[in-house]
Amino acid sequence: MSVKYIYLNLKRFDIPTEYGGVNRIAPPREWGSHIVKNTKEILKRYDKQEAEFVMFMPETHLLGAIGALDEDGNLAIGSQSIYREDTAVGGNFGAFTTQRTGNAMKAIGCAGTIIGHCEERKDKAGILSEAGITDTDAINRILNREIKAAVAAGLKVLYCIGESAEEQENWQEVLRKQLAVGLDGVDLSGITIAYEPVWAIGPGKTPPDKEYIKKIAGFVKEETKGCPVVYGGGLKTDNARMLASIPEIDGGLIALTRFQGEIGFYPDEYLEIIKTYLGK
Repeated sequence: MSVKYIYLNLKRFDIPTEYGGVNRIAPPREWGSHIVKNTKEILKRYDKQEAEFVMFMPETHLLGAIGALDEDGNLAIGSQSIYREDTAVGGNFGAFTTQRTGNAMKAIGCAGTIIGHCEERKDKAGILSEAGITDTDAINRILNREIKAAVAAGLKVLYCIGESAEEQENWQEVLRKQLAVGLDGVDLSGITIAYEPVWAIGPGKTPPDKEYIKKIAGFVKEETKGCPVVYGGGLKTDNARMLASIPEIDGGLIALTRFQGEIGFYPDEYLEIIKTYLGK
C-alpha cells in the first residue's frame, strides 16, 4: 500500500463567530493547540507508512500547534505559503517586514508549506491587475520562487494547481503551464500536487465526477513524472470513499468539515473524514 497524504488547510477558521468567523471550538489563543491535542492520539492509529498528516495554519497559531505535537506522532504542522526570498549567512539577516520566510517557518518547527492555493493565486492576480499586468504566467513565476525558497529551507511543499470556469475548456494548457513554470528547476522529491477544480468550488456548484478527477490526476502524474497527487477540491465524508477508489489520487485536502447549520471546522468531524477515506 502506498502512503496517503492527508492535508488540512485551516485558512482563517480561527476567527470567532462574533467577528464574522466560524470558530466555535476554542478561544483564539488556544485554537491551534486545541486542534492538535484533540486529533493527535487518534491519528497515531495510522502507521507512518500508511498515512502522513499535515495541518497548514495561520501564522499566529503555529507555535501553539507545534508545541502540542508529540515527538512520536505522525502529525506535522505547516505554514500557509512563504515569501520568495529569505535570510542567508553573510547576506540579508532579517529585512523582511510583514513577510513569512521559509527559514523562519523551518526554525520554529514547521515541516511544510502550502503554495499556490487558489486564494493565494487570486490575491496575486489582483495585485498584478492593479499594475496592469495580465500575464498569468507571472503568477506561476512568483510561485516558482516561493517553492524554491521553501525547498531551500528544507520544507516539503503542497503545490496547488487548478483551472477556473473560463479556463476549463483549455484545462490541459492551463495546468501544464502551472506545472511547467511553477516547478521549473525544482527538486520534486519533496513536492506533492493538489488539484483544485476552481470552477467547481463554492455554494451551488457541481463538483467534478470520478472520471474527471481520474483524468486530471493521471495527466498531472504524467507531467510531473510521478509526483503524488491529492484532491484539493475538498476531501469530505460525502466524497471520501469515491476519492479513495481512484488509484491515481494519493490523498486529499480538507478544509471545512461542516457545510450546513453551524458551519466550520470541527476536530471530531475531521477524524471521521480520515476514517472514511482510509477505511478504518
